Amino acid sequence: MSRAETTGTSPTPPTPPASRTPRTDTGRATRTPRTPSPLWSLSLFRSELVTTFRRWRTLALLAVLAAVPIVLGIAVKIETSDGSSAVGGGPEGGGGPAFISQISNNGLFLVFTALAATLPFFLPMAIGVIAGDAIAGESSAGTLRYLLVAPAGRTRLLLTKYATTLTFCLVATLVVAISALTIGAFLFPLGDLMTISGTNISFTEGLGRALLIALVVAASLIGVAALGLFVSTLTSSGIAAMATTVGLLITIQILDQIPQLHALQPYFFSHYWLSFADLMREPVYWDDLVKNLGLQAVYAAVFGSAAWARFTTKDITA
Repeated sequence: MSRAETTGTSPTPPTPPASRTPRTDTGRATRTPRTPSPLWSLSLFRSELVTTFRRWRTLALLAVLAAVPIVLGIAVKIETSDGSSAVGGGPEGGGGPAFISQISNNGLFLVFTALAATLPFFLPMAIGVIAGDAIAGESSAGTLRYLLVAPAGRTRLLLTKYATTLTFCLVATLVVAISALTIGAFLFPLGDLMTISGTNISFTEGLGRALLIALVVAASLIGVAALGLFVSTLTSSGIAAMATTVGLLITIQILDQIPQLHALQPYFFSHYWLSFADLMREPVYWDDLVKNLGLQAVYAAVFGSAAWARFTTKDITA
């Protein structure tokens, strides 16, 4: 006979250890989700930047972008070696890239010309490669699942990838501008320059406008970055995503040159790209510049939201 039966008292239930994890009604232990700190997010962004800019593909793209102003400057130098002027049209169109006829008089114009020459194809192509590979490249390499381990999260990872792509937009544009300024100062004289409106401004002010133009060109690519990121969420092949993004860029630019589509062309993300030339007017014309930046913001919002909707509901298998 047990001790409880002898005394007539009911046994006292054992006290659970204080360290035992509380359980829910279903018997599963509950865990408090970890919230990543801002420092952790900054660390993730820094890691993505290092990974992106250490790739040979990224370095090759930047090298090509840096070479374009060098080739352009040497070509203009050879053409004007007999004292003639370079053949080219102004930003209004006709004859070649904007400002090319002014390069021999002032090397600073090579910055504007190089940006006008690279913006239609080279710069957006480079952005398309980086953005298209952002998610699809991780998936094809089999590393996407590891990046999504808590506390990363899909939204946080997508924002980090987009921020990295935007950083590349800025770096790529500055590479073109700095390369053009360097070779322009080496091959041609520098000094005061004349605006499109026919007024003279100092070299310091011209340098400031060159920097502002570079920033506007970088901002003109945020729509392309969002488009490429969206395409990257649709496939698990990095090569397919990059090829699709670049193909869309070429298609849009071809459509933007067809006169019969003039009613649709103001809605193409590339339509106002060359409006940065209005920053070389006195006073500055802001209408097309504002339209360009507003259009890029719309594209970023639409395709950024589409990328988020797709990525947060996508089954990750690699």
